[in-house]
Amino acid sequence: MKNAILLIVLMVFGLASFSGCATMPQTWPDYERTAETKMVVIQEKIGDGLKTGALSPDQSQMFLTTLKGIRTDYTELRDKRVYRDDWDRLNGRLDALAEEINRGLARPTRIEQPRNGDRIVALQKRLDDARISRRLPLTEEREFQSRLDSIRHEYLRITEGGRYATIEESGDISRRLDSLETELNRFR
Repeated sequence: MKNAILLIVLMVFGLASFSGCATMPQTWPDYERTAETKMVVIQEKIGDGLKTGALSPDQSQMFLTTLKGIRTDYTELRDKRVYRDDWDRLNGRLDALAEEINRGLARPTRIEQPRNGDRIVALQKRLDDARISRRLPLTEEREFQSRLDSIRHEYLRITEGGRYATIEESGDISRRLDSLETELNRFR
């Protein structure tokens, strides 16, 4: 009986000391390699995003600054005896940064083009200049002015009350302005 109790006590202490070893600080080479790989991939994504224009220089700089902070923490953990939770947190931060970069890369790049309202104003100035310099015959002048007035009226109706035009509405206005501009270019 004493032997059985002694055996049970030894087993309990053995399990306790064994489970204590799992929570003791140690080196985690697999976690180090995973973190290094993630940092390289993130660095490449930032560079590619900047090259393609999917990321602005400001976004790229912000991501690089965040990565630099994570690298500093990585250097403090590398080759040292630490708890696994420290590596889990670092890898979690890398995953979060990678997701944020992916969201930035997924946003469509916007090519700045003149807005339809600006184009209407520019075309009106061109028509006025052509009228003053008499480059347009009277019939074309009236037709172009009538078309531009129609486009302007439609644009103002669409954007009434501060509402933004849908992509289709904006595209229609833009196509009509392109057509008018092309025809007006014949009289330069």
